[in-house]
Amino acid sequence: MSAEAALQEKKKHGALRFPFNIYPCTIPKDFPSVALHWQDSMELVFVKKGSGIVQAGLHSVVAQAGEVFVFAPGTLHALAQQPGVTMEYENIIFDLALLGGVDDLCDEKYLLPLQSGRLALPSHLTPGFPGYTQVLVCLHEAEEANRTRAPGYELEIKGALLRLLGLLVAQSGSLPSAENTDTRRLKTVLQLISQHYAEELPVSAAAAACGCSTSHFMRWFKQMTGHGFTAFLKDYRLNAAAEALRLGDEPILAVAEQAGFRNLSYFNRAFKTQFGLTPRDYRRGR
Repeated sequence: MSAEAALQEKKKHGALRFPFNIYPCTIPKDFPSVALHWQDSMELVFVKKGSGIVQAGLHSVVAQAGEVFVFAPGTLHALAQQPGVTMEYENIIFDLALLGGVDDLCDEKYLLPLQSGRLALPSHLTPGFPGYTQVLVCLHEAEEANRTRAPGYELEIKGALLRLLGLLVAQSGSLPSAENTDTRRLKTVLQLISQHYAEELPVSAAAAACGCSTSHFMRWFKQMTGHGFTAFLKDYRLNAAAEALRLGDEPILAVAEQAGFRNLSYFNRAFKTQFGLTPRDYRRGR
């Protein structure tokens, strides 16, 4: 398995023959952040209330209610909380295969290039985006059809998604591909972190994975992510621990060790600094 493939989100969304789903989410109530990752599916983030930080590719913005973010297959993306602010959003995920078919012109002309990264779409839709109102109509139609699930709802969802993609393609113009040497290298580092965050993981190991010196790697990683490697790794470990506390009942010491923390006192302090609660209180409030 390649380094890129191993970091892809593997979760299947929706039914096997109708891979579409909508997840209502809140940051930080459901989870404090969504780590930088990518997947083979299309993903839309529709901000409903509040605000938060959304990263698309290598760029981060403060997202506001009403804005829509489009993550094509293979696009690096992440979400995080603005200090003291809650963000409610819908996560709309579907496979492009849902919309095409064998010997389908649309599949050949649009869906396959989009799946392979040869066709780039606008990633941040605000009220000033051409066709913004029509985009919202498509999203609301898909939401309502998914909610009621009346006979034929699958056709309504497919129709809404196809119209949505049509609006986005019409504005794609000559957008550059999101995939380049830097994003490929960053995916390699993220792969390394996802596989080995529970172990000792020095900066030198990450630099070696990229084939560059430690000093160059540290400058490059900070430029790509906005965070130093050590701080990024610590946040990744804390988020892994928070998920384990939220979903499981293992002792806190075991959770800390499995997340890569060897000192329980340090883990407790770092966790409270990050989330405003001790690990025990965080688990009680789940």
